[in-house]
Amino acid sequence: MTRVTVVYEAQLLRTALVELLRSGGVVVVSSLPRWPHGPAAGKSEPDVYVADAECLPSSATPPVTAAAPLPREGSGARPPLLALVPGQRPGVLRRAHAAGAAGFVDQDAPKGRLLEAVHRLAKGERFIDDTLALGFLQAAEMPLTRRELSVLSLAADGAPVAEIAATLFLTKGTVRNYMASVIRKVGARNRVDAIRIAQGAGWT
Repeated sequence: MTRVTVVYEAQLLRTALVELLRSGGVVVVSSLPRWPHGPAAGKSEPDVYVADAECLPSSATPPVTAAAPLPREGSGARPPLLALVPGQRPGVLRRAHAAGAAGFVDQDAPKGRLLEAVHRLAKGERFIDDTLALGFLQAAEMPLTRRELSVLSLAADGAPVAEIAATLFLTKGTVRNYMASVIRKVGARNRVDAIRIAQGAGWT
């Protein structure tokens, strides 16, 4: 039996995903609304993490390892991460890749494809949904640097220039230069438009 931990923020969708996996003969040992940062007391270790890629840390934060919370006893290996990715948001696909995902399944994929991916990851294989090929190409073309993403992510949270500068240990002039670069690279009209474009692509 393959054992999984499901990570999905929306409770209704998380419950539906759990039931779908169980109907395919998968044992769900736990389900969580957020990506875990440590082992949960009393919880069995899964063979695979199945996570909504939106639940993974953004590209503006240090990437997580493939399954940072729970190293496998005795082997040092970590349970692999299967990311559920929206096909039209290349930034989210990039985030899942940075998180060390070993498998990628389109959120619109049929049940059989998801179950195949889970079982293949449990056997130590990788899985990439064929329908995500274009998304990978678009993700590879993401124009912003990590520092620009950090600035943009803080700006998207409503932080003013002075706060962004203090948080990232930059001068206010440098922050403004980064924002100007972001606006130019994404073809935006202004800061607000740049945030809209980046969020639409899933970069922040």
